[in-house]
Amino acid sequence: MVLFRKHISFLTTSILLGLMTLPNIGLVMMTNPAQAQTNSENPSTLTPDVQRSQVTPSYPASAPPPQVKPLPDERNLEERSIETDYRVSNLLKDFKGNLWVGYWRGLSRIDPKTGKILARVNLPNVAIGALAQDKVGRLWVGTYEGLKRVDPRTNEITAQNLFLPSKRVLSMLVDKRGYLWVGTDSGLALISPDQGLIMTTVKNLPGVSANTLTLDAEGQLWVGTLDGLVRVNTTNAYIMKRIDGLPGTTVQTLAISPEGLIWAGMANNLLVIDPKTDKVLRSVTPLRGRNVTAIKFAQDGSVWVGTNNGLLRLNPHTGALLDQVAGLPSSRVLALVPDISNKLWIGTSEGLAWLMPKMGGAKPHLAFTRAVK
Repeated sequence: MVLFRKHISFLTTSILLGLMTLPNIGLVMMTNPAQAQTNSENPSTLTPDVQRSQVTPSYPASAPPPQVKPLPDERNLEERSIETDYRVSNLLKDFKGNLWVGYWRGLSRIDPKTGKILARVNLPNVAIGALAQDKVGRLWVGTYEGLKRVDPRTNEITAQNLFLPSKRVLSMLVDKRGYLWVGTDSGLALISPDQGLIMTTVKNLPGVSANTLTLDAEGQLWVGTLDGLVRVNTTNAYIMKRIDGLPGTTVQTLAISPEGLIWAGMANNLLVIDPKTDKVLRSVTPLRGRNVTAIKFAQDGSVWVGTNNGLLRLNPHTGALLDQVAGLPSSRVLALVPDISNKLWIGTSEGLAWLMPKMGGAKPHLAFTRAVK
């Protein structure tokens, strides 16, 4: 019994001593940091149950992070991007002598004398397939999402029509009565320019796609299709005649010469056709085997022909090659407008260019052309 009490007394004393000792250790470590640092640096002073890794952390070796290159500026990024489309697919001279430029990033009006941009039209869809101006000066814009009417005084969209045979507009023309003809990849429609509503459609158009339109001397409409030519009566929208069996079949562009002959640009040929006899008079020799994309007659009597591989000027009577234009932003010509401020304006797959008489080559319009390095 005496031994048991002595044992309890010893334990109690030890516990009390331990409780009293712990605060003293903490006090020493807090009040003497220099001593604590010395102990951590000297392994001989460490207690046996404390390992070095618990005091001095170690990290695995690794390579430094890669250096980050500076971000490119937006212009350089745009120039290098293959997604940026500089196609100038449509050009239109308006009644005031200004030039409308329809390109695949928007629609703009420029002063052809200076090249200055006068206005831009905010279009919800920038894939422009055709341009036309009606009798009272309103601008019609055919896009790949339908037809829109623009007031050139305010540059605002004032009407639209999305109920065409197809929303993909490829060609447009205003006839002698002032009505608007709209060609799509699924047919042809006649539109009221005042209301923007369809008046009628050409039923079962041979060749289906109305790729290009022009008027003959009698005011009747000629339509270039996937399968030759179709003549349409502009009064009642009835088909008057059809010329098929042409070499190459698909008509991509049309023009009427001062003599009233039809010039038809094909994917591999340029044909001259007499609309009265429906006969092919000739195949223009310099254009045989070439993809013809645009045709325009100039005031000097010559004819400009754009192809998928260059721009040429021909004598329309003999077919002789007069000029071949150098310096274009791209050899793929999409649109032509001659005789504006003594210039020929050229739309290409890589931007807009202009040419004046006696110039050695075409000059790009820098606002509509990919920058040349």
